[in-house]
Amino acid sequence: MKLIYRTLIALFSMSVMLSSCNDEQPFSVAGQDDEPHILAPTFPDRVSGELPTVATINRDANFTMELTVTPSDFVSVDWYLDGTKVASGKKIDMPLLAGVYDMKVVVTTTAGKTTSREGIVRVNPLDADPATTKVSFEGFIAPGAQAVLYGKNLDQVKGLKVGNIAVTNMTVVSDNGGAYISYTVPAGVPEGKQRVVLIGTDNVEYGGDVVTVSSAALVTTGADRATANANCVMTGINLDKVASLDFGGTAVSTFAVKTAGRLEFTCPSLNDGEYTLTGKMADGKEVTFFANKVVANNTKIVISSEQTLWSGHHYVSWDLPDGNPNKTFNLIGSSVFTSIKPGAVMSIHYSIEPTATYHQIRTTSGWWNDLPGTAKVDVSADGVLNVTLTQAVLDAIKDQSGFLIVGHGYFVDLVTVK
Repeated sequence: MKLIYRTLIALFSMSVMLSSCNDEQPFSVAGQDDEPHILAPTFPDRVSGELPTVATINRDANFTMELTVTPSDFVSVDWYLDGTKVASGKKIDMPLLAGVYDMKVVVTTTAGKTTSREGIVRVNPLDADPATTKVSFEGFIAPGAQAVLYGKNLDQVKGLKVGNIAVTNMTVVSDNGGAYISYTVPAGVPEGKQRVVLIGTDNVEYGGDVVTVSSAALVTTGADRATANANCVMTGINLDKVASLDFGGTAVSTFAVKTAGRLEFTCPSLNDGEYTLTGKMADGKEVTFFANKVVANNTKIVISSEQTLWSGHHYVSWDLPDGNPNKTFNLIGSSVFTSIKPGAVMSIHYSIEPTATYHQIRTTSGWWNDLPGTAKVDVSADGVLNVTLTQAVLDAIKDQSGFLIVGHGYFVDLVTVK
């Protein structure tokens, strides 16, 4: 009898348990004083400090995501895009213009305890949409200054907004079958990252991604490497405000060229090595530098005995139409090579354009013939391509209309010879 009684008790307990598990409404086992946790979805970890991509959609689809959290009955959920709160609740469902967004979701308990997750939301334009692409450093702009936008279908754009301020001076320029936009940045646009909106001829707003607005002197190229006692060129925005540059204690205050977009000066006489580069503007504020994907008031510059043939940030893609300046790199004249002795090594420093579908480098004569002893090189990360300037190479450059760097999906940042 005792056995039958125990069996009935066990069956009754199991019945109650199964009934609870099958209940359509989940019950909360965590209280308001417990730590909050996001159970789903799982967010990827950062890679090399970079935010992971958590969603990739086309602009005709809403950005949707729903969280499973605990303690589910005692939390509030807030969603942020580019630092602005855009929604509340455990689910977000909203349309977005094309572009890349920094997303953050914050879960807060009634007791004030919080947890959060961050990631990138990528919204792709449709094929027929006007859209922008980054070619160089045109994403850094100054209030009241001239700027440009590159992309596709830009001939369908009739208006432009930066930071939600309408651009009053804008021109769509035809360019070998394509188009780019030249515009004056609104004087009142706030500093920092601002989103661009393209207004189509159909009166529809399209995403133009983000630009960085700054009234400070910002050096974007030429501040990573230089040759002692040689001409040094730096480019950026607001560079006419620069009063001086400091190379680890050695100051430069005389400039052969000083415009809003360009500085030229003689690099100080320094030994080979790495130096901390800083600068001051005329108003005493710090010069800023863009390096390693961040803007800071100092950077590291390498002084080398190598001769610099060219320095900058020039995009290369043979997919572009003839006549486009970025179809090739042809910025070193053939006369430069007449004084170079056979056996010298030319170093081509390049950086990857991450949105390109492939990355390939090729060095040729002006007739697009491979330089003797060279071939196409597939690359996947920033690096240096070394080319030995044999007599055959120098002859090809001399006899076949000069020197080209061609290929697709990368920037030429520096060319030196040693």
